[in-house]
Amino acid sequence: MALHWQILIALVLAAIMGSVTGTEGTILGLPWLAVYTFIGTLFLNALKMIVVPLVVSAIITGIGNVGAQGGFGRLGIKTISYYVATSFIAIMIGLFLVNTIEPGVSNNPAPVIEANEKVSQAVEGKSVGDVVDVFLRMIPTNVVDAAASGQMLGLIFFSLLFGFFMTRLKGDLAQTMHNFWQGVFEVMMMITALIMKFAPLGVFGLVAASVAKTGFDQFGNLALFFATVAIALLIHLVVVMPLILRFVGGIKNPWLHFQAMAPALLTAFSTSSSSSTLPVTLNAVENRAGVSNRVTSFVLPLGATVNMDGTALYECVAAIFIAQLFGVPLDFTTQLLIVFIALTTSIGVAGIPSASLVAISIILVAVGLPAEAIGLLLVVDRLLDMMRTAVNVFSDSVGAVVIARSEGEKDVLTRREF
Repeated sequence: MALHWQILIALVLAAIMGSVTGTEGTILGLPWLAVYTFIGTLFLNALKMIVVPLVVSAIITGIGNVGAQGGFGRLGIKTISYYVATSFIAIMIGLFLVNTIEPGVSNNPAPVIEANEKVSQAVEGKSVGDVVDVFLRMIPTNVVDAAASGQMLGLIFFSLLFGFFMTRLKGDLAQTMHNFWQGVFEVMMMITALIMKFAPLGVFGLVAASVAKTGFDQFGNLALFFATVAIALLIHLVVVMPLILRFVGGIKNPWLHFQAMAPALLTAFSTSSSSSTLPVTLNAVENRAGVSNRVTSFVLPLGATVNMDGTALYECVAAIFIAQLFGVPLDFTTQLLIVFIALTTSIGVAGIPSASLVAISIILVAVGLPAEAIGLLLVVDRLLDMMRTAVNVFSDSVGAVVIARSEGEKDVLTRREF
Protein backbone atom coordinates (compact mmCIF):
# COMPACT_ATOMS: atom_id res chain seq x y z
CA MET A 1 0.00 0.00 0.00
CA ALA A 2 1.29 3.46 -0.91
CA LEU A 3 2.65 5.49 1.99
CA HIS A 4 0.10 8.29 1.63
CA TRP A 5 -2.77 5.80 1.96
CA GLN A 6 -1.15 4.32 5.06
CA ILE A 7 -0.85 7.80 6.56
CA LEU A 8 -4.47 8.60 5.67
CA ILE A 9 -5.67 5.43 7.41
CA ALA A 10 -3.48 6.27 10.41
CA LEU A 11 -5.02 9.76 10.57
CA VAL A 12 -8.56 8.37 10.57
CA LEU A 13 -7.74 5.76 13.23
CA ALA A 14 -5.94 8.38 15.32
CA ALA A 15 -8.94 10.72 15.20
CA ILE A 16 -11.29 7.91 16.22
CA MET A 17 -9.09 6.49 18.97
CA GLY A 18 -8.11 9.89 20.36
CA SER A 19 -11.70 11.08 20.59
CA VAL A 20 -12.97 7.79 22.08
CA THR A 21 -10.27 7.31 24.72
CA GLY A 22 -9.68 10.95 25.64
CA THR A 23 -7.19 11.57 28.42
CA GLU A 24 -8.83 9.15 30.86
CA GLY A 25 -9.04 5.93 28.83
CA THR A 26 -6.78 3.04 29.86
CA ILE A 27 -5.65 -0.33 28.57
CA LEU A 28 -4.43 -2.89 31.09
CA GLY A 29 -4.14 -0.07 33.59
CA LEU A 30 -1.96 2.02 31.28
CA PRO A 31 -3.43 5.31 29.98
CA TRP A 32 -4.03 5.32 26.23
CA LEU A 33 -2.57 8.83 26.17
CA ALA A 34 0.74 7.45 27.43
CA VAL A 35 0.72 4.87 24.62
CA TYR A 36 0.04 7.55 22.00
CA THR A 37 2.75 9.78 23.45
CA PHE A 38 5.27 6.94 23.50
CA ILE A 39 4.69 6.07 19.83
CA GLY A 40 4.74 9.73 18.74
CA THR A 41 7.89 10.46 20.74
CA LEU A 42 9.73 7.53 19.16
CA PHE A 43 8.94 8.90 15.72
CA LEU A 44 9.97 12.44 16.67
CA ASN A 45 13.21 11.16 18.18
CA ALA A 46 13.97 9.31 14.97
CA LEU A 47 13.44 12.50 12.96
CA LYS A 48 15.65 14.48 15.32
CA MET A 49 18.31 11.76 15.17
CA ILE A 50 18.87 12.22 11.44
CA VAL A 51 18.66 16.01 11.31
CA VAL A 52 22.34 16.87 11.84
CA PRO A 53 24.02 14.28 9.58
CA LEU A 54 21.36 14.61 6.86
CA VAL A 55 21.47 18.39 6.60
CA VAL A 56 25.26 18.62 6.91
CA SER A 57 25.93 15.93 4.29
CA ALA A 58 23.24 17.28 1.93
CA ILE A 59 24.62 20.82 2.00
CA ILE A 60 28.26 19.75 1.68
CA THR A 61 27.58 17.38 -1.22
CA GLY A 62 25.28 19.92 -2.89
CA ILE A 63 27.96 22.62 -2.83
CA GLY A 64 30.61 20.05 -3.73
CA ASN A 65 28.66 18.89 -6.79
CA VAL A 66 28.39 22.47 -8.04
CA GLY A 67 32.16 22.84 -7.80
CA ALA A 68 32.82 19.44 -9.40
CA GLN A 69 30.89 20.55 -12.50
CA GLY A 70 32.80 23.80 -12.69
CA GLY A 71 29.70 25.41 -11.30
CA PHE A 72 31.35 28.37 -9.69
CA GLY A 73 31.75 29.94 -13.09
CA ARG A 74 29.21 32.08 -14.91
CA LEU A 75 26.55 29.37 -15.22
CA GLY A 76 26.89 28.40 -11.56
CA ILE A 77 26.59 31.96 -10.30
CA LYS A 78 23.46 32.51 -12.39
CA THR A 79 21.92 29.25 -11.16
CA ILE A 80 22.61 29.77 -7.46
CA SER A 81 21.48 33.42 -7.66
CA TYR A 82 18.20 32.37 -9.25
CA TYR A 83 17.58 29.64 -6.67
CA VAL A 84 18.28 31.91 -3.70
CA ALA A 85 16.17 34.75 -5.12
CA THR A 86 13.09 32.64 -5.94
CA SER A 87 13.20 30.78 -2.61
CA PHE A 88 13.43 34.11 -0.79
CA ILE A 89 10.46 35.49 -2.76
CA ALA A 90 8.45 32.36 -1.93
CA ILE A 91 9.22 32.69 1.77
CA MET A 92 8.22 36.36 1.74
CA ILE A 93 4.88 35.49 0.13
CA GLY A 94 4.24 32.87 2.81
CA LEU A 95 5.38 35.22 5.58
CA PHE A 96 3.05 37.99 4.40
CA LEU A 97 0.00 35.74 4.09
CA VAL A 98 0.47 33.88 7.39
CA ASN A 99 0.81 37.20 9.23
CA THR A 100 -2.18 38.65 7.38
CA ILE A 101 -4.58 35.70 7.58
CA GLU A 102 -3.31 34.46 10.98
CA PRO A 103 -4.60 30.87 10.55
CA GLY A 104 -3.41 29.81 14.01
CA VAL A 105 -5.14 32.59 15.96
CA SER A 106 -8.30 31.43 17.77
CA ASN A 107 -9.97 31.26 21.15
CA ASN A 108 -9.20 27.56 21.47
CA PRO A 109 -6.62 26.39 24.04
CA ALA A 110 -3.12 25.59 22.84
CA PRO A 111 -2.85 22.01 21.50
CA VAL A 112 -0.11 21.03 23.97
CA ILE A 113 -0.95 23.14 27.00
CA GLU A 114 1.88 21.94 29.21
CA ALA A 115 4.42 23.20 26.68
CA ASN A 116 3.02 26.73 26.69
CA GLU A 117 5.26 28.05 29.45
CA LYS A 118 8.36 26.62 27.80
CA VAL A 119 7.39 28.20 24.49
CA SER A 120 6.74 31.61 26.01
CA GLN A 121 10.04 31.57 27.90
CA ALA A 122 11.93 30.60 24.74
CA VAL A 123 10.82 33.60 22.71
CA GLU A 124 10.04 36.29 25.27
CA GLY A 125 12.26 39.33 25.69
CA LYS A 126 13.51 39.36 22.13
CA SER A 127 13.80 42.64 20.27
CA VAL A 128 15.08 44.08 17.02
CA GLY A 129 18.44 44.51 18.72
CA ASP A 130 18.76 40.74 18.90
CA VAL A 131 19.31 40.63 15.14
CA VAL A 132 23.01 40.89 15.99
CA ASP A 133 22.73 37.67 18.00
CA VAL A 134 21.30 35.90 14.96
CA PHE A 135 24.49 36.64 13.03
CA LEU A 136 26.69 35.80 16.01
CA ARG A 137 25.06 32.36 16.22
CA MET A 138 25.97 31.80 12.57
CA ILE A 139 29.58 31.21 13.60
CA PRO A 140 29.73 28.56 16.35
CA THR A 141 32.70 28.45 18.71
CA ASN A 142 32.46 24.66 18.73
CA VAL A 143 30.91 22.83 15.78
CA VAL A 144 30.52 19.55 17.69
CA ASP A 145 28.77 21.35 20.55
CA ALA A 146 26.54 23.17 18.05
CA ALA A 147 25.53 19.81 16.55
CA ALA A 148 24.89 18.28 19.99
CA SER A 149 22.77 21.20 21.18
CA GLY A 150 20.82 21.53 17.94
CA GLN A 151 22.18 24.97 16.99
CA MET A 152 21.45 24.45 13.32
CA LEU A 153 22.15 28.01 12.24
CA GLY A 154 25.88 27.72 12.95
CA LEU A 155 25.99 24.17 11.64
CA ILE A 156 24.45 25.20 8.33
CA PHE A 157 26.96 28.05 7.96
CA PHE A 158 29.84 25.68 8.70
CA SER A 159 28.51 23.15 6.17
CA LEU A 160 28.27 25.81 3.46
CA LEU A 161 31.82 26.93 4.22
CA PHE A 162 33.14 23.35 4.34
CA GLY A 163 31.45 22.42 1.06
CA PHE A 164 32.85 25.48 -0.70
CA PHE A 165 36.44 24.94 0.37
CA MET A 166 36.18 21.20 -0.25
CA THR A 167 35.91 22.10 -3.94
CA ARG A 168 39.28 23.84 -3.68
CA LEU A 169 41.08 20.59 -2.89
CA LYS A 170 43.09 18.91 -5.66
CA GLY A 171 43.64 15.33 -6.80
CA ASP A 172 43.01 12.35 -4.51
CA LEU A 173 42.15 14.51 -1.52
CA ALA A 174 39.26 16.10 -3.36
CA GLN A 175 37.91 12.75 -4.57
CA THR A 176 38.27 11.17 -1.12
CA MET A 177 36.37 13.97 0.59
CA HIS A 178 33.67 14.00 -2.07
CA ASN A 179 33.21 10.21 -1.88
CA PHE A 180 33.05 10.33 1.92
CA TRP A 181 30.35 12.99 2.14
CA GLN A 182 28.43 11.53 -0.79
CA GLY A 183 28.48 8.19 1.03
CA VAL A 184 27.25 9.80 4.25
CA PHE A 185 24.45 11.50 2.32
CA GLU A 186 23.38 8.28 0.59
CA VAL A 187 23.32 6.42 3.92
CA MET A 188 21.26 9.20 5.52
CA MET A 189 18.83 9.08 2.61
CA MET A 190 18.35 5.36 3.23
CA ILE A 191 17.83 5.92 6.95
CA THR A 192 15.35 8.70 6.16
CA ALA A 193 13.46 6.34 3.84
CA LEU A 194 13.38 3.72 6.62
CA ILE A 195 12.03 6.20 9.18
CA MET A 196 9.38 7.42 6.73
CA LYS A 197 8.12 3.83 6.45
CA PHE A 198 7.16 4.16 10.11
CA ALA A 199 5.52 7.54 9.50
CA PRO A 200 1.98 6.07 9.70
CA LEU A 201 2.70 4.82 13.24
CA GLY A 202 4.26 8.14 14.18
CA VAL A 203 1.31 10.02 12.70
CA PHE A 204 -1.09 7.82 14.64
CA GLY A 205 0.67 8.50 17.94
CA LEU A 206 1.09 12.25 17.45
CA VAL A 207 -2.41 12.92 16.12
CA ALA A 208 -4.17 10.59 18.57
CA ALA A 209 -2.42 12.31 21.48
CA SER A 210 -3.42 15.72 20.15
CA VAL A 211 -7.06 14.71 19.61
CA ALA A 212 -7.19 13.06 23.04
CA LYS A 213 -6.03 16.30 24.68
CA THR A 214 -7.93 18.93 22.68
CA GLY A 215 -10.61 17.07 20.72
CA PHE A 216 -11.25 18.57 17.30
CA ASP A 217 -10.81 22.19 18.36
CA GLN A 218 -7.78 22.70 16.13
CA PHE A 219 -9.28 21.40 12.89
CA GLY A 220 -10.76 24.79 11.98
CA ASN A 221 -7.31 26.33 12.32
CA LEU A 222 -5.83 23.53 10.21
CA ALA A 223 -8.33 24.23 7.41
CA LEU A 224 -7.31 27.89 7.45
CA PHE A 225 -3.62 26.89 7.53
CA PHE A 226 -4.21 24.65 4.51
CA ALA A 227 -5.88 27.51 2.65
CA THR A 228 -3.05 29.93 3.55
CA VAL A 229 -0.33 27.61 2.22
CA ALA A 230 -2.37 26.73 -0.90
CA ILE A 231 -2.98 30.41 -1.75
CA ALA A 232 0.71 31.28 -1.19
CA LEU A 233 1.84 28.40 -3.42
CA LEU A 234 -0.68 29.40 -6.09
CA ILE A 235 0.55 33.02 -6.08
CA HIS A 236 4.14 31.86 -6.48
CA LEU A 237 3.20 29.43 -9.26
CA VAL A 238 0.84 31.51 -11.43
CA VAL A 239 1.99 35.08 -10.64
CA VAL A 240 5.67 35.15 -9.67
CA MET A 241 6.93 32.45 -12.05
CA PRO A 242 5.22 33.88 -15.18
CA LEU A 243 6.53 37.36 -14.29
CA ILE A 244 10.06 35.97 -14.06
CA LEU A 245 9.64 34.20 -17.40
CA ARG A 246 8.31 37.37 -19.01
CA PHE A 247 10.57 40.06 -17.61
CA VAL A 248 13.75 38.13 -16.73
CA GLY A 249 13.65 35.38 -19.33
CA GLY A 250 12.11 37.50 -22.08
CA ILE A 251 9.44 34.90 -22.87
CA LYS A 252 6.52 36.71 -24.55
CA ASN A 253 3.97 34.04 -23.64
CA PRO A 254 4.90 32.47 -20.26
CA TRP A 255 1.87 30.19 -20.35
CA LEU A 256 3.54 28.14 -23.07
CA HIS A 257 5.88 26.89 -20.36
CA PHE A 258 2.95 25.54 -18.33
CA GLN A 259 1.93 23.51 -21.38
CA ALA A 260 5.47 22.27 -21.90
CA MET A 261 5.82 21.28 -18.24
CA ALA A 262 2.41 19.59 -17.87
CA PRO A 263 3.81 16.00 -17.71
CA ALA A 264 6.42 16.95 -15.10
CA LEU A 265 3.91 18.92 -13.01
CA LEU A 266 1.48 16.00 -12.95
CA THR A 267 4.27 13.58 -12.07
CA ALA A 268 5.52 15.86 -9.29
CA PHE A 269 2.00 16.27 -7.91
CA SER A 270 1.31 12.54 -7.89
CA THR A 271 4.69 11.38 -6.53
CA SER A 272 5.48 14.26 -4.11
CA SER A 273 9.10 13.72 -5.06
CA SER A 274 11.21 16.14 -7.08
CA SER A 275 13.96 13.51 -7.28
CA SER A 276 11.61 10.91 -8.77
CA THR A 277 10.26 13.53 -11.18
CA LEU A 278 13.72 14.59 -12.40
CA PRO A 279 13.80 12.33 -15.52
CA VAL A 280 10.39 13.67 -16.60
CA THR A 281 11.48 17.24 -15.85
CA LEU A 282 14.65 16.83 -17.92
CA ASN A 283 12.64 15.46 -20.86
CA ALA A 284 10.01 18.20 -20.69
CA VAL A 285 12.47 21.10 -20.42
CA GLU A 286 14.80 19.76 -23.10
CA ASN A 287 12.41 18.27 -25.65
CA ARG A 288 9.25 20.31 -25.11
CA ALA A 289 10.57 23.69 -23.92
CA GLY A 290 13.65 23.55 -26.17
CA VAL A 291 16.39 24.21 -23.61
CA SER A 292 19.83 22.82 -24.49
CA ASN A 293 21.26 19.76 -22.75
CA ARG A 294 24.22 21.89 -21.63
CA VAL A 295 21.90 23.93 -19.40
CA THR A 296 19.41 21.24 -18.34
CA SER A 297 22.08 18.73 -17.30
CA PHE A 298 23.55 21.27 -14.88
CA VAL A 299 20.59 23.36 -13.68
CA LEU A 300 17.88 20.71 -13.18
CA PRO A 301 19.78 18.05 -11.16
CA LEU A 302 21.15 20.82 -8.96
CA GLY A 303 17.67 22.31 -8.64
CA ALA A 304 16.17 18.98 -7.58
CA THR A 305 18.65 19.04 -4.69
CA VAL A 306 18.86 22.66 -3.57
CA ASN A 307 15.96 24.64 -5.08
CA MET A 308 12.84 24.09 -2.98
CA ASP A 309 10.66 27.21 -3.28
CA GLY A 310 7.46 25.49 -2.18
CA THR A 311 9.17 23.70 0.68
CA ALA A 312 10.81 26.89 1.98
CA LEU A 313 7.46 28.69 1.83
CA TYR A 314 5.74 25.84 3.67
CA GLU A 315 8.38 25.63 6.40
CA CYS A 316 8.05 29.34 7.16
CA VAL A 317 4.23 29.31 7.25
CA ALA A 318 4.17 26.13 9.34
CA ALA A 319 6.50 27.49 12.03
CA ILE A 320 4.60 30.77 12.40
CA PHE A 321 1.26 28.93 12.34
CA ILE A 322 2.39 26.75 15.25
CA ALA A 323 3.53 29.83 17.19
CA GLN A 324 0.09 31.38 16.59
CA LEU A 325 -1.59 28.21 17.88
CA PHE A 326 0.37 28.57 21.11
CA GLY A 327 -0.53 32.24 21.38
CA VAL A 328 3.14 33.25 21.19
CA PRO A 329 3.84 36.44 19.18
CA LEU A 330 6.98 36.26 17.08
CA ASP A 331 8.82 39.56 16.75
CA PHE A 332 10.94 40.73 13.83
CA THR A 333 14.08 39.01 15.08
CA THR A 334 12.47 35.60 15.48
CA GLN A 335 10.72 35.82 12.11
CA LEU A 336 14.03 36.83 10.51
CA LEU A 337 15.59 33.73 12.04
CA ILE A 338 12.75 31.58 10.67
CA VAL A 339 13.21 33.08 7.20
CA PHE A 340 16.96 32.41 7.23
CA ILE A 341 16.63 28.84 8.48
CA ALA A 342 13.78 28.10 6.04
CA LEU A 343 15.95 29.38 3.20
CA THR A 344 19.01 27.35 4.18
CA THR A 345 17.32 24.14 5.33
CA SER A 346 15.28 23.96 2.14
CA ILE A 347 18.65 23.32 0.46
CA GLY A 348 19.17 20.22 2.60
CA VAL A 349 15.68 18.74 2.25
CA ALA A 350 15.71 15.37 0.50
CA GLY A 351 13.59 15.22 -2.66
CA ILE A 352 11.29 12.53 -1.25
CA PRO A 353 7.73 12.68 0.14
CA SER A 354 7.29 14.41 3.53
CA ALA A 355 11.04 14.99 3.95
CA SER A 356 10.27 18.61 4.89
CA LEU A 357 9.14 17.32 8.30
CA VAL A 358 12.84 17.12 9.17
CA ALA A 359 13.41 20.74 8.18
CA ILE A 360 10.32 21.94 10.06
CA SER A 361 11.56 20.24 13.22
CA ILE A 362 14.85 22.16 12.83
CA ILE A 363 13.00 25.49 12.69
CA LEU A 364 10.73 24.66 15.63
CA VAL A 365 13.66 23.69 17.83
CA ALA A 366 15.67 26.75 16.75
CA VAL A 367 12.97 29.20 17.83
CA GLY A 368 11.91 27.30 20.95
CA LEU A 369 8.64 25.80 19.70
CA PRO A 370 7.67 22.20 20.57
CA ALA A 371 8.47 19.64 17.87
CA GLU A 372 5.40 17.66 18.99
CA ALA A 373 3.25 20.18 17.12
CA ILE A 374 4.38 18.54 13.87
CA GLY A 375 1.64 15.99 14.57
CA LEU A 376 -0.99 18.61 13.79
CA LEU A 377 0.58 19.44 10.43
CA LEU A 378 0.50 15.80 9.38
CA VAL A 379 -3.27 15.99 9.12
CA VAL A 380 -3.00 18.15 5.99
CA ASP A 381 0.63 17.53 5.02
CA ARG A 382 0.13 14.98 2.26
CA LEU A 383 -1.91 17.16 -0.11
CA LEU A 384 0.24 20.20 0.64
CA ASP A 385 3.33 18.06 -0.04
CA MET A 386 1.96 17.27 -3.49
CA MET A 387 1.32 20.97 -4.15
CA ARG A 388 4.70 22.25 -2.98
CA THR A 389 6.56 19.54 -4.92
CA ALA A 390 4.87 20.73 -8.12
CA VAL A 391 5.96 24.30 -7.29
CA ASN A 392 9.53 23.10 -6.59
CA VAL A 393 9.76 21.33 -9.95
CA PHE A 394 8.21 24.20 -11.91
CA SER A 395 10.62 26.68 -10.33
CA ASP A 396 13.55 24.45 -11.38
CA SER A 397 12.26 24.42 -14.95
CA VAL A 398 11.75 28.20 -15.02
CA GLY A 399 15.33 28.57 -13.84
CA ALA A 400 16.52 26.43 -16.75
CA VAL A 401 14.57 28.56 -19.23
CA VAL A 402 15.75 31.88 -17.78
CA ILE A 403 19.40 30.78 -17.64
CA ALA A 404 19.22 29.34 -21.18
CA ARG A 405 17.89 32.65 -22.48
CA SER A 406 20.63 34.53 -20.62
CA GLU A 407 23.16 32.26 -22.34
CA GLY A 408 21.86 33.36 -25.73
CA GLU A 409 19.56 30.43 -26.61
CA LYS A 410 16.86 31.74 -28.95
CA ASP A 411 14.75 28.63 -29.61
CA VAL A 412 13.37 28.28 -26.07
CA LEU A 413 9.56 27.97 -25.87
CA THR A 414 9.02 28.80 -29.54
CA ARG A 415 6.69 25.85 -30.18
CA ARG A 416 2.98 26.57 -30.03
CA GLU A 417 1.76 22.99 -29.63
CA PHE A 418 2.85 20.39 -27.15
